[in-house]
Amino acid sequence: MHRTDLPADVLAVIRRGAVIPAHLLALDAHRQLDRRRQRALSRYYLDAGAGGLAVGVHSTQFAIREHGLYPTVLALAMQTAREWTPLGGRRPLAMIAGLAGRTAQAVAEAETARCAGYHAGLLSLAAMKGADEDALIAHCEAVAAVMPLVGFYLQPAVGGIELPVRFWRRFAAIDNVIAIKMAPFNRYRTLDVIRGVVEAGAEERITLYTGNDDHIVLDLLAPFVVRRGQHDVKVHIQGGLLGHWSVWTQRAVELLARLHAARGAGSVDPALLALDSKVTDCNAALFDVAHGFAGCIAGCHEVLRRQGLLEGIWCLDPAEGLSPGQAEELDRVRAAHPELTDDAFVAEHRARWLHE
Repeated sequence: MHRTDLPADVLAVIRRGAVIPAHLLALDAHRQLDRRRQRALSRYYLDAGAGGLAVGVHSTQFAIREHGLYPTVLALAMQTAREWTPLGGRRPLAMIAGLAGRTAQAVAEAETARCAGYHAGLLSLAAMKGADEDALIAHCEAVAAVMPLVGFYLQPAVGGIELPVRFWRRFAAIDNVIAIKMAPFNRYRTLDVIRGVVEAGAEERITLYTGNDDHIVLDLLAPFVVRRGQHDVKVHIQGGLLGHWSVWTQRAVELLARLHAARGAGSVDPALLALDSKVTDCNAALFDVAHGFAGCIAGCHEVLRRQGLLEGIWCLDPAEGLSPGQAEELDRVRAAHPELTDDAFVAEHRARWLHE
């Protein structure tokens, strides 16, 4: 599938910039897939106003592959997206599937995702650690031959590899790349991606998404200027594909709308700028920065457990859970920044989402 085969309205959603939550995984006490609550999560994201779903990604837990859940989880999210009528009515949705592993596995996952109806694959390169640049590009080209790609710069703290400007310039030259999620949690490496895209002359084809949960607001507000030849090229990060946005999603949708409006108006209220530190403070608790991101998925689960969408915070790996003091940190940020939470919205609609 080539990018020109994508529905025009779906491609427009991606290019305009959207809230795309990194879909979490609902498990029961036996660490088995809880289908009812998994559907409820998808319904929540759609009713909150998300522009699509990213499924089978880091937040969904890469271990779904070892447990044979990858095709099941992808199919369940797609079925829910097709059958559910969100608040406000049906709208085009960008459905993104996480792709992982070395080339044979990633190509097979892309085939699975394409057959399930997904529009693009978010390609993790974590399994390619140790490969040289030519091998990485060949890997990406092989997967791009199956379906459109969203590049993924994953931070090294959770398994990513460092990738220089030269790699991103070559990656951006792959014709079937439609977007890049930048999540190195590092200003220098984020700029490497942007430089690579601009130097490849691909800024009109490739839409930039933030995955930098530590810097969401300013990523989405600030213009980025890159010199190409004799001219400056200005680009923006248009949307977010974020684990942080797997919770408090309604507020994320409101936030992105405010940021887009401020950019369009050409003026930014200082109060909007101040939200950057508030959102980052919330993320520090969610992602367990104090313990090197050990509780990053469990922290998101805990928010949804408190809201009644999840029964517990179980992960596929029994060793994964909240770190010492993380629950108290979640208490603190919820009390400090209530305007960034959507507890009332979830309470109002939870029963409908959980209904079979």
